[in-house]
Amino acid sequence: MDSINKVKSITLWIFIIPFLTINVCLILITQFHGLFSNEDILVNTIPYIDGGASISRTARVFPTYLIFKPSMFLTSYLLIKYWIYNKNIISTFDPENKNIKKILIFGVGSAVLLTIHSIFLGIKFDYDLYKLFRRVVMLLFILSELIAQTLLVITLYKIKDKIIDKINFKFLKLKRILVTILIIVAIIAIPIISMPGNKFLKHALEWDYFIAIISFYLLTFFMWKKQN
Repeated sequence: MDSINKVKSITLWIFIIPFLTINVCLILITQFHGLFSNEDILVNTIPYIDGGASISRTARVFPTYLIFKPSMFLTSYLLIKYWIYNKNIISTFDPENKNIKKILIFGVGSAVLLTIHSIFLGIKFDYDLYKLFRRVVMLLFILSELIAQTLLVITLYKIKDKIIDKINFKFLKLKRILVTILIIVAIIAIPIISMPGNKFLKHALEWDYFIAIISFYLLTFFMWKKQN
């Protein structure tokens, strides 16, 4: 199937582009201090472990935003294509599936929210409402991604007998485990995120959770077999 090959061809990039982007921004701002003003420099932090900075803290300043924003726009575009291709795949094997529209809405919605977040990143307004808006957009992005990924895994399991010769089933199982972990962590993290304080824990959670979310697409690359 053409849609399967297209999904396989872009999922690796949906993982690689944001993974490289956030880590290049981190390396630049912590190691190449001559590129930044003194107030933007970060030192001695591995945020995956110590939560020394948020992703936006490393990506919202010049020149890192010149890398981050275009990369996230490209990732958003690839995400939209990804969810459209998945809609086509499901429609082929189970055209009456009730989750098709939901998967497309939440999947494309997550891409749009990522674009909105990237546009406003680095724009400074000292208004509480604006700060709340940015947090809500990021939270909705994560929520939309999580819902779309969960619905997709559920749907693939429902049609697994029809696609068994087209997938590596062990990677579908890994996707189910990953999504389950993401849901559990999200439920546990909601009280932590909503309370004041715990800044370093929140930052570390942000980095690790983001990597876990995009790892879903890496597993997709290995799940689908190349179609002749």
